[in-house]
Amino acid sequence: MFRRKPKTADELERKRRTWLSEVGRITDGTVIDVQELPSEPPATMLIYQYDVAGVSYEASQDVTYLRQWINLHSCRLGVPSSVKYDPHNPGNSMVVSEGWIGLRQ
Repeated sequence: MFRRKPKTADELERKRRTWLSEVGRITDGTVIDVQELPSEPPATMLIYQYDVAGVSYEASQDVTYLRQWINLHSCRLGVPSSVKYDPHNPGNSMVVSEGWIGLRQ
């Protein structure tokens, strides 16, 4: 019997972003911070805040492999953005993907 190779964390994250791009709802949000994590390999985290149905959410997204689509230097405290979120699980969200960018310049 053949077994599939398990998907990597990067593949699972790409699949999540693709799914959110297709079915996610859009709300207004705000960039809180951009952090460079000294991990191996180094990671860049975009931290943002948004509200859905009166509930405030704070989330982060690893944008290390999405840098070609965004200008991290323009991401600073208070920059308005659009956030795509899962209507059934609003904590599952994103600000940028391969086919959608919520950051406002």
